[in-house]
Amino acid sequence: MSRYHGSNSAGRAVAIVADIMALILGLWILMYLLDANRANDLVQFVHDAANWLAGWSRDLFTFDEDWARVVAGYGLAAVVYLFIGHAVANRLGRH
Repeated sequence: MSRYHGSNSAGRAVAIVADIMALILGLWILMYLLDANRANDLVQFVHDAANWLAGWSRDLFTFDEDWARVVAGYGLAAVVYLFIGHAVANRLGRH
């Protein structure tokens, strides 16, 4: 076993969390674009989680079309979480 095993595990965990966050945001974008039933419990859960995750970016853009605001705001959050999460994971993996 490598002496770096702990940092590799931590990096892997950070990357997985970032991936899950981006997945939730991407899933909400897809559900929104496909006009998913908002009365459904799963749709409501994903929407609530995505709103929380994208709280800082969801109203950042003021496109005229609702779908463009959703894709840009939630998509930006997903990209940022992936970028930062994987950068941190790579950094942890090097130590």
